[in-house]
Amino acid sequence: MPETQLGQLSTMFVYAAMAAYVVALVAFAIDLSGVRDRGPGGRRRAVAIGMSTTWLAFALHLVGVVLRGLAAGRVPWANMYEFSILSTLVAVAVFLGLQRVRDLRILGTFVVGPVLLLLGVAVAVLYVRADGLQPALQSYWLIIHVSIATVAVGIFGVSAAISALQLAQERAELRRAATVATAAAVPAGAAVPAGAVLSGGAAGGTAAATTTVADTAPAQPARPSVWGRVLESLPGSVDLERLAFRLNAVGFMMWTFTVIAGAIWAEHAWGRPWGWDPKEVWSFVIWVVYAAYLHARATRGWEGRRAAYLSLFGFACILANYFVVNLVFNGLHSYSGLG
Repeated sequence: MPETQLGQLSTMFVYAAMAAYVVALVAFAIDLSGVRDRGPGGRRRAVAIGMSTTWLAFALHLVGVVLRGLAAGRVPWANMYEFSILSTLVAVAVFLGLQRVRDLRILGTFVVGPVLLLLGVAVAVLYVRADGLQPALQSYWLIIHVSIATVAVGIFGVSAAISALQLAQERAELRRAATVATAAAVPAGAAVPAGAVLSGGAAGGTAAATTTVADTAPAQPARPSVWGRVLESLPGSVDLERLAFRLNAVGFMMWTFTVIAGAIWAEHAWGRPWGWDPKEVWSFVIWVVYAAYLHARATRGWEGRRAAYLSLFGFACILANYFVVNLVFNGLHSYSGLG
């Protein structure tokens, strides 16, 4: 089959994967919307459909990436389009792999959604025709350097999603703890202002209008919102933070190798290991941010919210490196853009 037809077939499989991801995203969203009524442990037919469709999308996605490589006659990660379809494939693989450790299907919406968004950007904005390599890229270091970077970015992306959910979960836990503490501090039968919110809200009436805790006891408690039920279905913030830390540790080791391999490749290609090219600088900045994250968490006790903020900041640097540096700055790595 001619190369151009293989390239078109690869694109068709990527589009088919996107269609399957849309179905999976809808199923995961339906599952989230039903959490409020069924509770965290109810039957989850929608999420089962979402997982099955995600597996189908992953298979189609994988075929699209492989066909892209066959069409170009090389490894399929030499430009931003190929890097995008491969890094999103890795992110989905990490999500599916985590299911073997524990039930994290509730994260489906927060993984499949960004993957679908980035694939949309890839096919609509970043797409380039499958072609050969520029001379600077014709090296076995392309296989080593970029493949490890792609895997690292996929892992960092999943970890960032988990860190964002950790922040939301921690806030919800603090709010629930404050509600319980406030309720426990009011003795039974004590007079409280009418309309007072035991969760710490402002009183809704005058100080003269009072009632008792005993009088209000039979009242039905307010049902949690859909988002509140979703958070109740997730692991605790401590567990989420530990999972994000483990993923970031793996991603950091891979990114360290990426920076080192890039320096070796630069020595072979340009006769120097480091030249303060924008891409090199930002790659080092990313390394420093995640090194600071791991150091602060391991030795300074930066667990919880501060660790999550650092994790998210690190991934924001990755996005800046990927979109801003590749598309705005001119440098020796400009070939990785839309050219």
